[in-house]
Amino acid sequence: MNATPPDDRLAILVVDDETLIAMLLEDLLLDLDCTVVGPASTVAQSLALVENGGGTLDGALLDINLRGELVYPVADVLAARGVPFVFITGNAQHGIDPRYAAIPALAKPFSNDTISDVVESFRERRARVGG
Repeated sequence: MNATPPDDRLAILVVDDETLIAMLLEDLLLDLDCTVVGPASTVAQSLALVENGGGTLDGALLDINLRGELVYPVADVLAARGVPFVFITGNAQHGIDPRYAAIPALAKPFSNDTISDVVESFRERRARVGG
């Protein structure tokens, strides 16, 4: 697992408990010239990565349900630090916490273009805030 980007590439935290999805996201992000932080498959792993590389995170892709454990503690820390994130969900029935109603939620399966658009939004935000 990586915690700190080696250069000016975007550092994106990946949190997903499905190994194949995490690998797919990692490959997509690398193709988009990003540094992948993680992937993490639990809230505890995610929080450790945020603590170790949180000052350098440019964004995060968060699976809402990690084998029954909800990712909201990670979202809380990211929101407090001003790190943008999107949720990923394979279960449309699983509602999003009302605190995060304004945060985009990507349905699995997602397209490469959708992830590219998310990364571009992270890139634009970083340019605006001077990162």
